[in-house]
Amino acid sequence: MQCPLCVMNQNEIIWQDALCCVATGGDPGYPGYFRVVWGEHVAEMSDLDARARRHLMDVVLAVESSLRALMNPDKINLASLGNKVPHLHWHVIARFADDPHFPEAIWSSEQRRAPVRDRLDCAVLATRIGVELARNSAFC
Repeated sequence: MQCPLCVMNQNEIIWQDALCCVATGGDPGYPGYFRVVWGEHVAEMSDLDARARRHLMDVVLAVESSLRALMNPDKINLASLGNKVPHLHWHVIARFADDPHFPEAIWSSEQRRAPVRDRLDCAVLATRIGVELARNSAFC
């Protein structure tokens, strides 16, 4: 069975470099849901050397900062599970107090019907991620 993150749909990718990419989260109910996916097929953060771990986390934090600036969420959730797909990736999810699952994880049972939110313009987010990464001197 082929790893779905090793053969991602290029239409899902909004930003990438030589080591990782940022892709949509695939949940239309959460327009502020993105995944940061390591390019090489490894399962755990400890599979990476210190520089690669720092690079990956710089990208995760750039997505978080960008979502905060663009969406003003009540909370950002960061998750790295990999139980079903053991390919290193992080979920970065903008959360709102009135979203369907809040305060639970988005994978839990719905708590309420939620308002429809405008889809985040991925081109704007990709630009913002680039700006955030350029600010970070450790990212090179």
